[in-house]
Amino acid sequence: TTMAPPQEITTTSNTPPPNKTNGCESIGNRVDSSISNFFYAIGTFVSSRPKLTITIALAISILCAGGMAKLNTENRPEELWVPQNTVAEEEGNAFLSFFPPTSRFQSVIVSGGADSGGADDTNVLTKDNLVKIMEMHQSIQTTNSTYEGQNYTFASSSFGAQDGLCTIAGGSCSNFELNPICLCLVISPLKVWNYDLDKLQSDDDVMATLNTYGKEPKDFESVFGAPKFDDNGALISAAAISLSYFLKDQSSLEGGSTVDPINEEWEESVFLASVESAQVENNGGRLNFAYLSSRSFSDEFGGEITGDLVFVQISYVIAFLFVGATLGSKLSCGRGSRWAMSLAAIFLVALSTVAGFGVASLIGLLYGPVHSVLPFVLLGIGVDDCFVIANAFDREREGVSRASEDDTSLIKRGARALSRAGASITVTSLTDLVAFAISSSSALPALASFCAFASINILFLWMLAATFFVACMFIDEKRQRDNRRDCLCCFTRKVDEVEDTGSKEGFLSRYFRRYHAPAILSRPGKMFTLVFFSVLFGLGVYGTIKLPVEDSARNFIPVDSYIKDFSEAADTYFPSSGEALYITFTNGEEIYKSREGLATLDTRLRGLSEEPPYIAEPNDYNYQNVMAGLKDYLATDGASIGVVTGEDGWPTNYEDFVATLRSYAQFMGPGAKYAQDIALSSDGSELEALRVKAEYVRLTKTYRGEVLDDASRQIDAMDATRSMISSWTDLAPAFPYSATFIAIEGFKIINTELYRNVGLAIA
Repeated sequence: TTMAPPQEITTTSNTPPPNKTNGCESIGNRVDSSISNFFYAIGTFVSSRPKLTITIALAISILCAGGMAKLNTENRPEELWVPQNTVAEEEGNAFLSFFPPTSRFQSVIVSGGADSGGADDTNVLTKDNLVKIMEMHQSIQTTNSTYEGQNYTFASSSFGAQDGLCTIAGGSCSNFELNPICLCLVISPLKVWNYDLDKLQSDDDVMATLNTYGKEPKDFESVFGAPKFDDNGALISAAAISLSYFLKDQSSLEGGSTVDPINEEWEESVFLASVESAQVENNGGRLNFAYLSSRSFSDEFGGEITGDLVFVQISYVIAFLFVGATLGSKLSCGRGSRWAMSLAAIFLVALSTVAGFGVASLIGLLYGPVHSVLPFVLLGIGVDDCFVIANAFDREREGVSRASEDDTSLIKRGARALSRAGASITVTSLTDLVAFAISSSSALPALASFCAFASINILFLWMLAATFFVACMFIDEKRQRDNRRDCLCCFTRKVDEVEDTGSKEGFLSRYFRRYHAPAILSRPGKMFTLVFFSVLFGLGVYGTIKLPVEDSARNFIPVDSYIKDFSEAADTYFPSSGEALYITFTNGEEIYKSREGLATLDTRLRGLSEEPPYIAEPNDYNYQNVMAGLKDYLATDGASIGVVTGEDGWPTNYEDFVATLRSYAQFMGPGAKYAQDIALSSDGSELEALRVKAEYVRLTKTYRGEVLDDASRQIDAMDATRSMISSWTDLAPAFPYSATFIAIEGFKIINTELYRNVGLAIA
């Protein structure tokens, strides 16, 4: 028998061939599998030993929290918001080495308003108004403040006693007399009456007297708001006047904060009280008072921060109620409720916070006022992780009744749940951690420290969520299986007659599964999603390019704060008054060699107000140059005091020049107002530096209806000032200094860091 050879049989199958994965997909699958396996192992351990896990988590957290004993608290703005290793920092340190801070600033702007009859009376320069303002001044000058049993006043008790709080300087009175106030640094139109109320009341022509304050209209702009002049240039009215008072700085550093209790007490009980009292009296409605004190910012911001901390505490209560109401399946403490787990979620955030703060303190990171909002940030991140884990626990119980689960089944469910949730909480935590870690490289210490704190705390959130919270979830699942009450687990409840068929799919889950996902994965949905997010991305890129870097400090001022009133009054009545600029010249012998150029420095600063560096036109009240003052003095009185001068009108050698300058600019000398503008060696034989004071124009702009400092023009002004001074090769070595340069450097850095950090985050 012969058999036919086997024939090739062809079969047809409907099973599609297996999909081939590319390299990226393969790597992604391996990473996802590794993360799932890792968290499955963690979940198995935690579910098998929940009490041990909780104990270890608490022990580690408490141990780390012990680092808070080394918490480095810092509240000084110059240490928090000053960019490090910048040119402005070097200039500031050099300037302060020659001219350490000596004064605290107080200011009042008094403007005219509606009179008692309701008519418009914006001219503040009436005799009645001036009398009321003088009375306010006398209250500021003579009222006592008390600190630790000792009384203090602004001016000294007698001429030359120097026991007052004011900064000593000359030129505060029009006609020098033996009046203690004449030695105090006060800038005010009231100087024309030597701050004497009797002289003002007996003056029959106050406008004629006020016109002696300056020689030309621009001389009045620093203290008179919106002044008006007649055809002859005589002052006839003004909408406001400004009064400025300066206190001797007596500050010290305590616990990371700069404190000056003697001056702060005077500012509160005398200056602020006197101005507020004058505001209440208000002279029949004809005067408005806007005022500012050195302590104003700490008072107003401190109150706001304290109020914000209350809101943080309230947010925790609201978060507890929200989590408790949504984490479980019931609001009441019945089957499926999870109020105890809501407490565990809040406790998780608290543990992460104290542990992270402790580690950050051990590393040496500083803690500033802005760090107080970190618990609020961590609350949102931590609660999100808790929701993901709880949802995973529920999803793993779909179709399975609690009664059918034994401990082994629960352990496996806990492992599967963490395996499902682990990748999600890892990705979100890693994203947040990296974003904050990138910003921790900022040159602004407060921002860098805040972001470093946040990164460390997020790491603890991630670790404790995967251990502490999962252990609590496992214990809570056992409670529900054993039919014990929520929060009162020692008590059992009646058996629910409703059959337990396992966890049910929630409304949101059904929506995304049935409607949302199919819609966006359809062809029209894909096209719409692609177009929508492409447009959104384009708008985002355009907005980023147009994003201005602005000084938003005013946004932090409470709406009802008197600081805001003062800022608005300054913008309205003194728009040309800007920040002070000090041009500091060093090397005494070089200063002597370039004496003539320094004396006429104002000629180099004219015509610069409209373009960078935006320096205001020099006048008697915004420009102060000890060399110009000394030159005029030598020309008029040099011979009478025995100073030997050469043909150029200056002392013939460097030693005589220093001796003459020292005698001229001493506190009781003819150039007393320049006493703080020179820095001499300890024995007074060498001139180390001198400063010339100028002023920028007011560099502000209106943005979305708000007056803001114009950061762009401020940067241009700072850079142009440095370039201008570096070009003065015929003068002594010099550098500029302004108190705002540090903030302006911050604007430049923020602008750079914005694009750098966005690029790093995308990468």
